[in-house]
Order: sequence, then C-alpha cells, then structure tokens
Amino acid sequence: MMTLLWRNLWHRKGLSLLTALSVALTVGLLVFLILVKAGIEEGAAKGYGPFELVVGADGSETQLVLNTFYHVDVPTGNIPYEIFEGLAKDPQTAAAYAMTTGDNYNGYPIVGIEPAYFPERYGDRRLAEGRLYAASGEVVLGAHAARELGVHVGGTFKGGHGLVESHGAGEVEHHEVEHHEVEDHVAEDHEAEDHGEEGHEEPAEAGHEAGKEEEEHEAAGHGEPGDAHDSFEYKVVGILPMLNTADDRAVFTTVDYAWKVHGAEAQQHREVTAVLVKPKSIGGAQALKLAYDKLDNVQAVYTSKAVADVVNLVDQGTAMLNVVSVLCVLLAAISILLSLVAAAGERSKDAGLLRLIGKPASFIWFTLLGEGLLITAIGLAAGLAIGHLGSYLGATAMFEFSGIHVNALTVAEGEGLLAAGTLLVGAAASMGPAFRVYRADPLQLFRS
Repeated sequence: MMTLLWRNLWHRKGLSLLTALSVALTVGLLVFLILVKAGIEEGAAKGYGPFELVVGADGSETQLVLNTFYHVDVPTGNIPYEIFEGLAKDPQTAAAYAMTTGDNYNGYPIVGIEPAYFPERYGDRRLAEGRLYAASGEVVLGAHAARELGVHVGGTFKGGHGLVESHGAGEVEHHEVEHHEVEDHVAEDHEAEDHGEEGHEEPAEAGHEAGKEEEEHEAAGHGEPGDAHDSFEYKVVGILPMLNTADDRAVFTTVDYAWKVHGAEAQQHREVTAVLVKPKSIGGAQALKLAYDKLDNVQAVYTSKAVADVVNLVDQGTAMLNVVSVLCVLLAAISILLSLVAAAGERSKDAGLLRLIGKPASFIWFTLLGEGLLITAIGLAAGLAIGHLGSYLGATAMFEFSGIHVNALTVAEGEGLLAAGTLLVGAAASMGPAFRVYRADPLQLFRS
C-alpha cells in the first residue's frame, strides 16, 4: 500500500509538493504562535518573582512594571530614596529593594540594585563565573548580555547615558565598549570628532555662549553638566547563570552608581527609579498600596495586575492572528481537496481496472484517502520543523526587544492538538474524492 501511495505522489510530484507546502506553511505559522504564546505565559508567570508590589513615580502602571521587571520602555520617573527607607522599615514588608536605572552598556540596561535581590528572587543559584558585586563600580552581567557582548570576568567598560544604544553614528551614545586592550584616548578621539570639546566639564562660572550651548546639549540627553560618565569605569566581577527571565539581558551593579555618574547634585538628592516590595501577606500588600498611593507623585502597583493587563493585550493580538490562521487552514484544506479531485480524475480508469481484477472497493477508498493523509503528514512534519526553526532563529531578536524567552527546543502544550487537528482536516478533505471513486461503477469508467 505504501509503495503505491508513494508512486502516486511521485507521479504528480509538482501538485503534491505545492499541496504539502501549503499545509507546512499553515502549520509553521500556528506552531510559531503557540511557542510565542507559551513564552509570554511563562514570562508572565515568573517575570516578577515574589515581588507582588512595585512602588515608583506616577504614570502608567504597565510602563512602571515593564521597565522594572522586563527592562523595556523608559522609567516613569524617580522617587526620593526616603520612600525606599520607609518601605524597608514598614512592618508589612518582608523585603524591599531599591532600583536605579538610566544608563546602558552598548544597549543593555545598567540596573542598580542590592545583590541580595538575586537570592531573594532566584534562590541559591550559583553564578556561572565570578561573584556578586560588593563595591561601587563592580558589575555582574546577565548570561545573555555577557554572551552577546563577549565580556568576561575582569573586563572593564564605561557606560553611556540613556537606556538605548544610539545609532546616529553607528556607535554607542557616549562610549564604545572598552576592554583591557582599548586605550582611553579612543573614547576621547570619538568625542572630539563629534562634539569638539564635549566630555570636558564646563566650569560653573562660565557664562559665554559656547558654554551655554554645551549645557543645553547635555541636558537634552547627553547627561547633566558635571556628570562622570566619561570617567566612571565599571569592572566585571561575575556572570549570572541563565535565568530565563529579562534579567539575562541586563547589567547589574550597586544602587549608588546612578548618583555617582550624575554628579554631586544627584548624590546630594538621592533618588531611585522604583522599589520592589515583597509583602508579608495579601493584606500587607493592600495596606502598603493604600499608604503609598496617597503620596504626591508616587504610585504603588500590583505587579500581577499590570502583567495580566499586558497578557490580555497580547491575547487580543493573538486572536486576530488566529483568524488569519483559520483562513490559512481552510486554504490548505481546499488545496488538499483540489489535489485529490485531480488525482481521482486522472486515475479513474486505473481504479476501474483494479476493481475489475478483483480489488475491493475499500482498497480504492483507502488508496485515495491514504494519499491525502500522506500529503498532510508530510506537510505537518515540514510545518513543525519550520515553526520551531523560525522560533529558534527569531528567539534572540524577540528576547532583545521584549525580554520574553521563546523556547524553540521544547514541544509546546498545544502542538499535539495541532497535529491531530491537521490530520483530521486532511482526512476530511480526502473523503469527498475517495467516496466519489469508491461509488463509481467500474464498467461505467471504461465507457466512452
């Protein structure tokens, strides 16, 4: 039977290939959507650890949570360090960690947070290399960031202001990556080429027009006057293990880094971007939210609610894609149907001859039905491979953009149902042509 099926397919290899390809593309698209949705759900489930509450500046709740836990979007602003001190001492708080952001290392965000955050969130995980930071200027890199940047323990670099890499001149906003073998004058030459005297601190008493323009330029996005981005050097002391969260693509250091690189005023008026709070109880979380929502320019957000809002938005977008997928499934089913109708027409006399030499009608039935199922199975196998390969190739870009891990090397929960549904659609599309040949009178097939 299988030999006959293969010969039939090979006889019409062009049409069979196009039919299988339509099935493969449909299945590949559906597999990709399943894997992405699984990654989003997994990221939402463990994307914020035990920190059920986050306190930050007034603004969008979703923006605050995404920036704090997924390192995407920009912060909603800063809040006084005293807010963190109050939260840390509150009897309803089990643990609280201040976070500072605002700089980047070649596009990867530099995040200031106490090293105790890692065992609190991830438990007793051993670092892939080195140790956790203990002093200002020491950093630990997420596994993904370290791999993409090619950084190892002992390396040094200087950060750039802002949360994204500047592509205006194809370089980082302030500094190129600096390793041991790179001389300091490279960064100085680059700055001299773009801005002339930029990188030298302007005297406080300078009142001439050039000084004023320089200060305005710095305030527009290149740091405040007197900041220390040019001179503050970070040293890599550790590499985190793969955590499968957005922390894999961040650079971590002490909270005070932001105050030191932004000058004396920042050190005098200490501020933080957010405070991650682990409440002692659900009632404690509610009490903390009510208390800190009352403060001016401060908001307390339930992390799970904000993440759920994001997932709901993604689900709405996925629903629209599912409509397109259903249309693709219908087109694939129609292509199988047309392929088998053409096959039935071509081999009607062959079927009549088989009936005349004694082959039962069921044999003819199963031959044509098996041909449809074989085309469907080939397309299904190719589609599963395409979906996983596409997810694998796009996983890095998706993680860079959203902090969501797409695990293309695992079988997602809905793939078994997808495979069964695909074979069922293939069988249903094959029924019509197979039934038509099954009911045909073998003598009638030879009459002209």
